[in-house]
Amino acid sequence: MKWQGNRRRWLQAVLGTAVTTGVYSWRLEPHWVEVVTRKLPIAGLDSGWIGKKLVQISDIHAGPFVDDRYLFSQFSRVSGWAPDLVVYTGDFVSRGWTLSDEQLRRSYRNLPRGKMGTYGVLGNHDFGRDWREDVLAARLESQLRKFGIHVLRNETEDCRGLRVHGIDDLWGTQFNMAYSQNRISTDRPHIVLCHNPDVADLPVWGDHEGWILSGHSHGGQCRLPWVTSLVLPVRNTRYVSGEYAVGGGRRLYINRGLGYLARLRFAARPEITVFELTRA
Repeated sequence: MKWQGNRRRWLQAVLGTAVTTGVYSWRLEPHWVEVVTRKLPIAGLDSGWIGKKLVQISDIHAGPFVDDRYLFSQFSRVSGWAPDLVVYTGDFVSRGWTLSDEQLRRSYRNLPRGKMGTYGVLGNHDFGRDWREDVLAARLESQLRKFGIHVLRNETEDCRGLRVHGIDDLWGTQFNMAYSQNRISTDRPHIVLCHNPDVADLPVWGDHEGWILSGHSHGGQCRLPWVTSLVLPVRNTRYVSGEYAVGGGRRLYINRGLGYLARLRFAARPEITVFELTRA
């Protein structure tokens, strides 16, 4: 009888822990945003940029799964910081979710913008189902530009002496290795925006040195002890979140994103990254 009582208490404890963990992973952590603050040293950075704030937002996933009020509150939060530069590293919408013009306006008219510039790249979900709907990607790009987001699709923009390079998504239809090989600066201060961090391992960088800002991984979304991640859509499974040295003088930073494909996160809180620009 004593053994049965102990067994019952043990089962109750296990069940209670499972329920508590489930509720936390579903109700709390998906909207418990971590603001990560760190330095971003850039070689040759002009003195006018030193000390300026760059905010990175990634993987918004507007659509039927992510609560609009949650996103709007985070947009308002960032806008209140009056950042100097804002960059978006892809997945503005969720796969297959075709937003009407009114839905797009409602979702993105309050997107934070930088005082000195606002740039973004598309992610795989922005290309619709199977990452192949070019018409959807082009329409989204057009709408984002109306809201002040300069979408870079294998393009480079000079922002007051700081070059911003944007590479189209690796899984999309317009990924261009030749752009990476031939257009990315090696002699001017710059950053590279690229949604999928696996691009950091491709032989496209030449003598490029500097920072690559990415998203896509959601930080694994659910991370358990002794398990890398339950959800990690990358070939190189070390690319979960945070900073990585990727060789050739290049460094990769992976943002965990704001949104989700299902409302479930564990040990992978959503993230907004605030970089202070410094001279390397």
